[in-house]
Formats: sequence, structure tokens, C-alpha cells
Amino acid sequence: MIRKPYSPWLHRYAVFVAGATFLLIIAGALVTSNDAGLSVPDWPTSFGSFRMPRMVGGVKFEHGHRMVAGVVTILTVILALWIWRSDSRRSVRRLAALSVLTIVIQALLGGITVLFYLPVVISVSHACMAQVFFCLSVCLALFTSENWKWDEPRLDDSGSPSLRRLAAWTTALVFLQLMVGAGFRHNGFGIIPHAIGAVLVAGAVIWIAFRIFSRFSDEPRLKQPASRLAALLVVQLGLGIASYILKLDSLNAPQPLLPVVIVTTIHVAVGALVLVTSLLVTLQAFRLTSPGGVRQVVPASADRVSSRSGMLSAKP
Repeated sequence: MIRKPYSPWLHRYAVFVAGATFLLIIAGALVTSNDAGLSVPDWPTSFGSFRMPRMVGGVKFEHGHRMVAGVVTILTVILALWIWRSDSRRSVRRLAALSVLTIVIQALLGGITVLFYLPVVISVSHACMAQVFFCLSVCLALFTSENWKWDEPRLDDSGSPSLRRLAAWTTALVFLQLMVGAGFRHNGFGIIPHAIGAVLVAGAVIWIAFRIFSRFSDEPRLKQPASRLAALLVVQLGLGIASYILKLDSLNAPQPLLPVVIVTTIHVAVGALVLVTSLLVTLQAFRLTSPGGVRQVVPASADRVSSRSGMLSAKP
């Protein structure tokens, strides 16, 4: 099925939704960093009403998070409907529908978290689902862009493991690390698993950056996201160390101190950026490289045109 003409406004709107989703992740991180998860003790109402409560103390973080989530939900539904109307690619349509389903599940997990008084498993699932939804939003922004297409000439990738596999493993490892980090933030376990995960992620990112810069140095669509991924990793490691030191220094504080809130929230936000950047490297690897040999990908429509031209030229 042929895609309808590129819609710049659809792409811009998809980018806007992805940006709003990133703000939602920050809003959620502020709730946890401020220990404000039960500042509003009921759901879906707030203190038994759908009216705006007094935005004081932890309420401004918890209820503010709900407000941002509601806006992002509406934006996502609009994006999905727009894609179904404007883009005939079945995969992109399904991705848009999946994004709507994901944010609905995310809202339900958030409600269960409140109703059952912050169970660790549900709280971690809520945090991880937020990362999944952010990845889906970024993918929709990417796939609705003008220059994104899969049928391009691919570069030879004779390395072992292939860049595709290495990038996919790295993205999966980053997601697992974010899951472990969420468990640590919600007091599910100590710092050791998270520290081990950080070392593993660092090794994987260094490996993939070295592979790209040594074998694909002439391909900016691989080099640029790999460079951003390495830079974000350095920032994230520094934020992680600073977060842990600040938390140790404020163990006896009656409430989370502002420096701890700021650093831990930024740590969560940068972690989300690491994940989507690693995902971008993975998508580009599948789009631009072919394990075991160079393969020229020609659209099926071009094949049909070529065949018809040959048949016409063969007629007397």
C-alpha cells in the first residue's frame, strides 16, 4: 500500500506529542523524587472530586502529574486518529493504536499504584510503561518524517555480532537498567544491582560507539546518534553518582531536599533520553546495514515498472 503524500504538520504534531511525553516522564519523576505518591489518596478523583484541589505540598506534584497525563492522553488519541486518516502504512497505524493502548494501561497502573498504596511491583511497572510509551511516541515522530524509509541501499556489516544485534542488545540492556533503577527508587532493593547494570550499559555503549566509528565512519545517520548516545551516557553516569551521594548525605532529612529532587529527576529524564537514543541507533542499524554483505534494496513498485519497461521494449 502506497503512503499518502508526506504531511509536515502531522510530523510536527508527532514531534510535539513526543516532547509532551518527555515532560510527562519528568512530571512522574518529580512525584517519586518528592515522595508525593500518596499526596492525593484516591483515584481517579482527587479528594473525592474531579475539581481542582489546592495545589500545595505534594499535591501539586501528584495532581500536576495527573493533569499532564490527561493532556498527553488526549494528544495521543488525536495523533492516532490523524495517522489513521493520513498514513496508509499498516505498521505505522498499528504503532499509533498501540501507543493509545499503552497510555491507557499506564493510567490504570498509576491508579492501582495509588489505590493499593504504592506496591513496588506496580510502581516499577508504571515507571517502565512510561518508558515504553515514550519510545512509541518517538518512533511515531520518526516514522512520520519526510526522509524516513526502509528501502535504501544497505552497508556491508561483516562484524560479529552484527551492528543490528549489538544495537538491539544495547537497547534491551538500557531498558532493563531503567527497570532496575525504578526498583531502586521505589525501595525494592539496594544500589548494587543498579550499579552493576550501569557498568554493563557503559560497556555496551562503548562497544557500539567503537563499532560505528571504526566501520561506518562515513555514515552520519549512524555516527550522530552514536555520538549523542555516548555523550548522554557520560552525563547519566555523573548524575547517578551525584544522586547517590546526595541521598546518602540527606538520609536523616525530614523530607526530600531540593538538590536531591533536582538531580534525581534529571537522572530519570536523561535515562529516558539514553533509551530512545539507543533505540534510534537500533532502528538506523536495521535500516542502513545488512549483515554479511551489501544488499541493494529496490522497492517492489520499481521492480514492476522495470518489468513492464522490459516487456514493452521486447515487443516488435
